[in-house]
Amino acid sequence: MADLKERFHSRQAVSRPSGSGRTLLQGLDLLGLKKRKQGLRSWIHVDTSGNSQIIEVDKFTIMHRCDLPARDLRLLDPLFVYPSTILGREKAIVVNLEQIRCIITANEVLLLNSVDSSVLRYATELQRRLTAPAVGEVWESDGNDLNGSRGSRNFDNVFGNTSPDDLPFEFRALELALEAACTFLDAQAAELETEAYPLLDELTSNISTLKLESLRRLKSRLDALTRRVQKVRDEIEQLMDDDGDMAEMYLTEKKRQMESSFYGDQSLVGHSSSGGALSVSAPVSPVSSPPNVRKLERSLSITRSRHESIRSSDSTTGNIEELEMLLEAYFVVIDNTLNKLTSLKEYIDDTEDFINIQLDNVRNQLIKFDLLVTTATFVVAIFAVVTGVFGMNLPNPLYDDPNAFPWVLVITGIVGVVIFGSFLLFFKYKRLLPL
Repeated sequence: MADLKERFHSRQAVSRPSGSGRTLLQGLDLLGLKKRKQGLRSWIHVDTSGNSQIIEVDKFTIMHRCDLPARDLRLLDPLFVYPSTILGREKAIVVNLEQIRCIITANEVLLLNSVDSSVLRYATELQRRLTAPAVGEVWESDGNDLNGSRGSRNFDNVFGNTSPDDLPFEFRALELALEAACTFLDAQAAELETEAYPLLDELTSNISTLKLESLRRLKSRLDALTRRVQKVRDEIEQLMDDDGDMAEMYLTEKKRQMESSFYGDQSLVGHSSSGGALSVSAPVSPVSSPPNVRKLERSLSITRSRHESIRSSDSTTGNIEELEMLLEAYFVVIDNTLNKLTSLKEYIDDTEDFINIQLDNVRNQLIKFDLLVTTATFVVAIFAVVTGVFGMNLPNPLYDDPNAFPWVLVITGIVGVVIFGSFLLFFKYKRLLPL
């Protein structure tokens, strides 16, 4: 990682010649060259041997080199935010998984250079895996050191399957990209769990505005992370459901078939030109051959080409198990991460429901208290009515009786208690208050 950073900064520090001594036309050419060089981007190039270098190429060179349309390169643009995507093309695999944005071919990996540590870790780990000895070789060398008779045992015979180092180059690079994306998303999910569960446990016992605000921000992060994890899971599941897309991603196999077909055509052309027997797929001269012979040769050539294409397609479709197993492994990992986030979201929803129940309970208690206070106020208002009646400046014989005032208070109090008890019985009958 440090080596890649040092080489990147050294390339950035290279001085470019100035155009101060040029003519006006040359100055215009320099401006055009400057505009063209603005399209250059820095890529980390890793080949099949594990050698890496930083190159600067433009968009059209990448399109021509990897046989990709411009819309696929748009997915790798760091200025735009696109969802996670894995595209299998004729000569390349376009990978956009979180921070890892790269183009994988049968011979190389072009990784978009970035200051992000995840990109440098990906390049460093890919170099390490490509330069490390195969697992079977390590097992065999250890067996030779321990016992000569056990040296013929290899990793495949023990476990019954091929080691990860036996995968084609493009699948090893794709596996590392999936591993980096799944690890990154799982780490973020674990970080959310670490922050969320203590906060939710505190909210069940003590509700405050600050904690509710923290829960709101946490839920927003959870929703965004869930969408990203769901997109990666859907992308892997979509690839697993389509055998044609998986067969399209066997770049090494397609390259080998193209090379064998090319060398076969060259040998057939050479054999025909040397004066040997006429080949089935060799071109026939329209002058020296009769029409019936030309028709027969053309039909045999078409039949043979169709048979070979169908056979190669069937063999490629039949050999997609290794890619399917690779995708299945990381589908389980990303599905586990999604289950973690789903469980966390359910726990948050349950906590919110519990908080709402508590708030409803408090609200109901306040309503009951308000109802009792209102009833008591109504009873006390009866005393105010009696006071207002006796406070009028009108002739009344009760004013001359010294025992009238206590009797008025007693009678008014009894009437108030009766009215208040009647309200309580009514509330109990209507089940408005648990009495």
